[in-house]
Amino acid sequence: MRLTGPLRALAVLLLVGLTWLLANTLFGGESGSSVRHFFSGASEEPTPAETRPRRYKCGLSAPCPPKHLAFRLVSGAANVIGPKICLEDKMLVSSVKNNVGRGLNIALVNGVTGELLDTKNFDTWAGDISDLLKFLRPLHEGTLVFVASFDDAATKLNDESRRLFEELGSTAVKELAFRDSWVFVGAKGIENKSPFEQRMKNSKSSNKYEGWPESLEMDGCIPLRPPLEG
Repeated sequence: MRLTGPLRALAVLLLVGLTWLLANTLFGGESGSSVRHFFSGASEEPTPAETRPRRYKCGLSAPCPPKHLAFRLVSGAANVIGPKICLEDKMLVSSVKNNVGRGLNIALVNGVTGELLDTKNFDTWAGDISDLLKFLRPLHEGTLVFVASFDDAATKLNDESRRLFEELGSTAVKELAFRDSWVFVGAKGIENKSPFEQRMKNSKSSNKYEGWPESLEMDGCIPLRPPLEG
């Protein structure tokens, strides 16, 4: 049966209406909003819910106060994904920079100026612990020490190396064990224990990965210290 002009127009309208209802049902929520936005024109201003949250240095959720350093530490994931050390939106240590390795990954920073002094990796599974001791012993007063573990950070640690980290403000290093995850920020000459430290114990019953605990992530703001007198 052939439809006459008015009936044909009515049929087209019904078909369009049914198609719209089906699309609205299948692509509701954000997709529906995208479709409506597409047909309503690209000049429409985004709503507050659609705007992205502002990003601050090193991905912090809020800016640091003046004369503070923004930082983020991420320990390695198992023995696959390397750790990261970010300071003032600059990546100091990462797999992309090709300066990470098994064990302890450390960045030294001038606590007065925020200037990067050095980055080193120490293999605390099969390396020589004397290399770490030579690195930590001569630190100058006020030096900031950023530490992120990868794979195993504890096997080769001895009493002196643990004591040196305790003097930098660590409380967890005394119990740090095989394949524990660890992130820490300390300072030479610190009077109290550092507030910037996390440790995740290696435990078969709770490990995220088969033989390793989950990766740790820590961020915050570190106050710059005034220049030393004399």
